[in-house]
Amino acid sequence: MTSHLRVAPNQNRFTAETERFRRELLAHCYRMVGSAHDAEDLVQETYLRAWRSYAGFEGRASVRVWLYKIATNVCLTALEPRRIRLLPSGLTGPYDGPDRPPSAVAPGEVSWLEPLPDGWIAPPADDPAAAVIKRESLRLALIASLQHLPARQRAILVLREVLAFSAAETAEILDTTTAAVKSGLQRARARLDELEPVPEELLEPTDQRARALLDGYIAAFERSDAGLLEQVLRADATLEATPFREWQAGRAMCVHILDAYVLGAPGDWRMIATTANGQPAAVVYYRDVEGALRADGAVVLAATATGVSHVIKFHDPALVLAFGFPDVLAD
Repeated sequence: MTSHLRVAPNQNRFTAETERFRRELLAHCYRMVGSAHDAEDLVQETYLRAWRSYAGFEGRASVRVWLYKIATNVCLTALEPRRIRLLPSGLTGPYDGPDRPPSAVAPGEVSWLEPLPDGWIAPPADDPAAAVIKRESLRLALIASLQHLPARQRAILVLREVLAFSAAETAEILDTTTAAVKSGLQRARARLDELEPVPEELLEPTDQRARALLDGYIAAFERSDAGLLEQVLRADATLEATPFREWQAGRAMCVHILDAYVLGAPGDWRMIATTANGQPAAVVYYRDVEGALRADGAVVLAATATGVSHVIKFHDPALVLAFGFPDVLAD
């Protein structure tokens, strides 16, 4: 009993000092590993390690820097034996072969990037002081590009340019020198510029134009209307879907693939609007042979002032549950 009473105040103080950083640490781990579920596990490991070492934490650094040091090193350790997470466009160029449906990559051959539901990192409505995470730091195009950087360069770039830690703080987090941080940042910037020379100007999901594009995309599928897709997509739009190897570039090719092999009949698809990675998105249901609308995955759109420039479909029924929706949708 005495032991329990002695530990409780420390536990309460630990929670009070660290819990407010949980959402931003989840976003940080996601940027590092490209998987929402892996990021969630890594944050749990971060807090477990932080609690174990809390008694020895003497305030030599801020609690936030201390937590980021633990989280970053947890991520770096986790990344050592893993393949990087990719989208189909990270495997090869756009498909220009004979007309046929896309072919699925064998299970386990590729580790696929995953979307991050915005709800996982949204600040509580009753906590106006909670940190607001910048949407642009979680755009899918950026997350996909980050995965192509060596893990430590990825960490340096995220810590310095996304989280605005100083070179000295970053060096402390990574147990290195400020010179190494500056050198690593230069290399990371150069590589990122090669991957995405001019980041696209995307509309916020709350923008009425973005919502209209998402509504149009949803209606096109639910009505099986290829004409609506032509109105929504930009002429230079791209389309990719996991776990398929081939991806399409250009509105004509995107619409053809969807119309020929995906849209089906009116009523086959049902979508519910949501947001992911700071972008308009939808969870997707498909009607099975028994007529039930079953979870199919999620789709994320890159919405611009001139239309949708990029569509990414993630075929993974578990994502629907991750977004907080049921496995089977009432018709």
